[in-house]
Amino acid sequence: MEVIVRPIVTEKMTEQGEKDNRFGFIVDKRANKIQIKKAVEKMYGVTVESVNTMIYGGKRKSRYTKTGVVSGKEKAYKKAIITLVENDTIDFYSNI
Repeated sequence: MEVIVRPIVTEKMTEQGEKDNRFGFIVDKRANKIQIKKAVEKMYGVTVESVNTMIYGGKRKSRYTKTGVVSGKEKAYKKAIITLVENDTIDFYSNI
């Protein structure tokens, strides 16, 4: 199971990373906090202090077209907020 799907790179998460040393990831819905902690520590070589997770349900979407109403649903996903120890940091932009 691939635990970490992708990092969350938004203005809010970038600010939290600089100020509070917190980083966000979209993770597999079946992963627990211990698996997420181990995956982040292995992938980025940092020490994780705490992990907070939340599950977002998919939103219903509808669109009006010439042929009528097209409706669907966004995917549900799980988000993890990782707090690192004081001197550690993650640089998402170093591999670009």
